[in-house]
Order: sequence, then C-alpha cells, then structure tokens
Amino acid sequence: MRAILDVILLVLDLYKWVIIISAILSWLIAFNVINYRNDFVRSIWNGLQAVTEPLLRPIRNFMPNLGSIDISPVILLLLIFFLERIIYYYVYPSVIGL
Repeated sequence: MRAILDVILLVLDLYKWVIIISAILSWLIAFNVINYRNDFVRSIWNGLQAVTEPLLRPIRNFMPNLGSIDISPVILLLLIFFLERIIYYYVYPSVIGL
C-alpha cells in the first residue's frame, strides 16, 4: 500500500511540473517569444493541453470570468498541494502503522 501512495505522490509531483510548464509556455506564446506556427512548439503545446485541460476546464467553468487573467492553474496547484498534504498527514501514518 505504501508503494501505491509513493507512486500517487510521484504522479502528483510530475503533474505539478506539467501545469507550471504549460502556464509558462502559454505566456511565451502570448507574448510572441515562441512562435506557435513552429511544428515542434505546436506539438508540445497540444500535448500539454491534452494533459492539463481535462482538469482545468471544470475549474474555468466554475470560476467567474476575470477577463484575460486565468487563475485556474493556480487553483489546480493549490488543490494538488492540499491532496498531497492529506496523503502525507492522514493516509501515510495509517498505512505505516499496519
């Protein structure tokens, strides 16, 4: 059981980095630092969107429209941090005690 929790925590940690990279890449595309018409950039962007959009879209639908500011990645990161803390403080001690 502890190995499963370790894998879940590792996946959550990797997903945090994917969200951060996606946010930075969106800024770079928005400010024309990186050209979206480049095939390599477009493939990375589409891959990141395919991974992050299923969890970001419900948050965007729930949040009010703030114009051009998108805080859904921040909210998703806070939820992931909260889930990790729940696993560390409540689930892990009960598994180690078995």
